Amino acid sequence: MEVAIDKAITVGSSNVEIGEALAERARSALSDLASRYFGRITTGSVHFGREGIDFRCSVNMQCGGVPMMSAEASHKDPHVALTVAIDKLGKQLRRAKRGLRDEKSGHGAKGMPEVSR
Repeated sequence: MEVAIDKAITVGSSNVEIGEALAERARSALSDLASRYFGRITTGSVHFGREGIDFRCSVNMQCGGVPMMSAEASHKDPHVALTVAIDKLGKQLRRAKRGLRDEKSGHGAKGMPEVSR
């Protein structure tokens, strides 16, 4: 199963040398996030870059029929930047799943049952 995860998730960088530990941590964080909310990841990418003294981490992910979602974070430590970006992406996925669940159950945008007139 690891082979499928490695093919679906790409980790890259520009002007930054990232180690194998950070790349593996990024892959496992994305696969864990996808399995928590939608089961299987379709495509995912993590990109690290340098902006002055900070590292910028951009994360893109698509699960099933959900549109592509992305998040960015910057910090002096690349591990912290990855964690913050993954947390932001998790919040987006949580909201998307809640929206799909509410639409399916017949509730409106704010969770209240729709009244037809």
